[in-house]
Amino acid sequence: MRPAASELPYKFETGTQNHEGISGVLGALEYFEWLGSEFGGEFANTWKEAGFSGRRLVYKQAMSTIREYEFELSRALIGFVESVPGRRIYGVTDTNRLDERVPTVSFRLEGKDPVYLADAIGKQGIYVWNGHNYALAIVERMGLLEAGGMIRVGPVHYNTLDEIKRFREVLRQVSS
Repeated sequence: MRPAASELPYKFETGTQNHEGISGVLGALEYFEWLGSEFGGEFANTWKEAGFSGRRLVYKQAMSTIREYEFELSRALIGFVESVPGRRIYGVTDTNRLDERVPTVSFRLEGKDPVYLADAIGKQGIYVWNGHNYALAIVERMGLLEAGGMIRVGPVHYNTLDEIKRFREVLRQVSS
């Protein structure tokens, strides 16, 4: 006998459902509802005019709120990294084009090993990544793989501007 019937919907349910995944999705949706309701009011009319209502409207408000705040984080982070002598940021740095990027910033500092920098920054309680960051072909093509790759900083909407400012101070310390 086969483990599942050949007819819908039974042919797709051959085992225990992913209860943890279902709970996680519910938690994420509730979080987005809270964000949209609490902080997304300024975006409501725009999305209502586009035909959204109910939960879909609240989710659009949440995503707009996140996007707007992450633009603010991006502006600050890019500005702070650009203020460090000898830095090179990879990617869009024009703050008028933030809609073309995420707030994650990859960079190198002239004469500094990314492994050393990531370790030094991490010892100050700020976690960054170094190396190819799963963009192996790109980092190879740029000729950076043998040189240790890049440093990557990835703030998201639950980070604060104060944390970005603290990163700036730590980056200045370890780069000098």
